[in-house]
Parts: sequence; C-alpha cells; structure tokens
Amino acid sequence: MAGFWGTRKQERAQVAAQDAELGRRADAALVAVDERVRTTSDELAFAEIELGQDPTRDLRDALGAVRTHLREAFQLNQLNHDEIPDTPEEARTRNARIVQLCDWAEDLLDERLQALAEPVARARRAPEIIEGIRAQVVQDEARIPRIQASVARLSQRYSPDALRKISGNAREAASLLEFATHGADISAARRESGQREQANLALETAIEASRRATTLLDAVDTFEVEALRAESTLDAIAEDSRDDLAAARDLLHVPAVAAAMTTLETELNALVPADAKPDPFTELTRLRAANAALDVEVAKARERAARPVPPESHVRHAIDDADRQLGVARSVISGHRGWIGADARTRLAEAERLRLDLGSRTGGPIEEDDREQALADARRCGLLASEALHLAQRDIDSSRPNDGGWGGQGGGGRRGGGGGDVVSGILGGLVIGSILDGIFD
Repeated sequence: MAGFWGTRKQERAQVAAQDAELGRRADAALVAVDERVRTTSDELAFAEIELGQDPTRDLRDALGAVRTHLREAFQLNQLNHDEIPDTPEEARTRNARIVQLCDWAEDLLDERLQALAEPVARARRAPEIIEGIRAQVVQDEARIPRIQASVARLSQRYSPDALRKISGNAREAASLLEFATHGADISAARRESGQREQANLALETAIEASRRATTLLDAVDTFEVEALRAESTLDAIAEDSRDDLAAARDLLHVPAVAAAMTTLETELNALVPADAKPDPFTELTRLRAANAALDVEVAKARERAARPVPPESHVRHAIDDADRQLGVARSVISGHRGWIGADARTRLAEAERLRLDLGSRTGGPIEEDDREQALADARRCGLLASEALHLAQRDIDSSRPNDGGWGGQGGGGRRGGGGGDVVSGILGGLVIGSILDGIFD
C-alpha cells in the first residue's frame, strides 16, 4: 500500500511540475509576442514609407488581427494571477490557450513580413536597380543591329514558318527597351517627389520590360544553334527511318505495320529538298512521330509472331464451355440452397462476375490483341464454376442423413425413421452424379 501511495504522489508532483512549466511558457510567450507586435509596427511604418499604403495592407491587417486576439490572451493571463483560486485543470487550459494564441501570432507576422522583405529590399535599392536597368538597356540596344542581321541571314536559309517565332523579336525588343527606359525615368521622378508607391510600380514595370527584351534577343541567338541541331537530328532520323522501312518489309502483311510504313514514307517524301528553305523543327517533329509509330507497330507484330494469337474459335469454345459449367453449378447450388456453404457460393459469384466482364469484351468480333486475355478469363471462369460444383457436392454429401440400415451394412449409422431422407439424398446424389458425368463426357 505504501508503494501505491508513493507512486501516486510522484505522479502528482510530475503533473504539478508540468503545469508550472506551461505557466512559465505562457508568461514568456506573452512577453515575446508583445515585443514582436511593437517591432512589427515599426517595420510596418518603414515599409509604408518605402512602398506606400496599398502594398503593405496585408501586414497592416495581420497586425490588427493579432492585437484583437492577444486581448484574449492577456485576459486569460490576468485570470491566472487574480485572487480567485483556480483548479489545476482551469489553469492548464488557460495557459495552453495563451501559448496557442502567441504561436499563431508569431507565425502570422513571420509570414506577412517575409512576403514584404523582397519588395522592401528592392525599394531601398531602387537607385541602384534603376542604374542597372539603364545599363542593360544600353547593352541590349547595341545588340539589336546584330540581331537584325542574324534574322536576315536566317531568312535566307529557313522558311518563313520556321522564322515566325523570331522574325519580329528585334522590333519588339526595341519597343520594350524604350518602355523600360521610360519606366525607369518615371520611377526616379516619383521617388524624388515622395510618391513611393507610384515609383515602385513604375520600377516593377521597367524591370519586367527589360527582362522581356533581353529574353527576346537571346531567343534569336538560341534559334540559330537549335536550328542547326534540328537539321543534324533530322538527317539522322531520316536515315534511321529508311533503315526501319527496309527492315519492316517482311511485315507488310500486317495492316497496322503497312499503314505505319505508308505514313513514314509520306513524311520522308515530304521533306524539303536541299535547294529549298526548310522548317527543320516541324519536319523533325512529324518525322520523329511517324518513326516512333512504326517502331511500336513493328514491335507489336514481332511479339505477336513470336507468340501466336489463339484463333477466335478457340476462345468461343472456351467461353461456351465456361457457360455450360456455370449453368450446371448454378442449377445445383440454387436447388440445394439450405445445404450449400459459403465457399461454393463464393466460387460461383466469382465465376459469374468474371463471365460478366468477359461478355462486355466479347459481344462482337474478338480483336486479336484481346484474344489471349479472353481465353485465359474463360478458362478461369470455367475452373471457378467447376470448383463451385465440387464444393457444392461436398456440402450436399456432408448434409445427407447417414443411415446404415440400408442394404444391411454400415451398422454404425442411424437405423429406422429416416428412409425418406435417405432416398431423397440418394436421388439427389444420382442426379448430381449424372450431371457430373455429362460434364466430364
């Protein structure tokens, strides 16, 4: 008994220590979040100076929500320190709620401050960023004559369709660079006049315009390299396609292979001759797709040749055999409902479900790709029906009256009073036996 009371005392001491620790955490969390609200208010003021009112609305709303919910936390903390005694459960609940509210406030302020960190840093670096935009504009404007010369040179080699993506890049880039310069000038002017929000908006548009202009100019330089790579790949795929066509001649009797070969030959014949302007990207895409389609059909045909497809008549015969076995099993089980166990009924249900799925796929002509699976499903269905019939026969045999008085033998059985049941059992066995003989014949 002393050990029991000692254990209970230790448990109470441990709970009291945990409650005290939770109370200290609640007090510390309140102090920390109160300081965090103060510093965040200062950061909000600085951010409004840098960005204006609208970009800082989310942080301002978050501060309002935090102040509202912290009133509840401070009220709970006041209840912990008033003169009215509390139960340990009440104090524990209040401290847990205080910690929860403080953690939520810290997380919310962290999230909103992190979202503002990059815009504030960019606004503080606005003069430096504006100078960088102007330097990038000067550099890109110097590239425009060379880019125009590259487009003119490429137009002598490639078709207008191939050049459609880059033919207007130099003109569009020049317009974007002019817009970037204008945006940078407006941003600097608005910042000097104290209109920080408008200055930051103009700065964002100038940054984006400069970035898009650089991307358009880079695309022209990249196009020339990519076009050369596409031409080289096109030649290799064309040669490979001709080899594939020669290797697939022995499969011309397969309709799918013949159609894929015709498509590939059409794409090869449609290739632009050497003295014309090609569109290597479009030609490469179409030829690659036709070549891949032929590879797929050839692989299917060779796999089918290595594994002959069963004739449809064999599949139909297996389905008919499964139907016969299903019919016999269904009639036997439905005729002896009170005698049949769960195993036989489960096998029959599985067989019927499989036959239903099989019927949805074999209602019309059976495609060659489906015959092997259909044959396997039909055989499985017949096997399940046969197992159901076997289990049903076992259940019927075990449920028959065991009367040893018939024929003067089997003295260990019951005698008298069961003649009718025995006869019905024998007749039932004869019927089932004749059914089984018909199946195996």
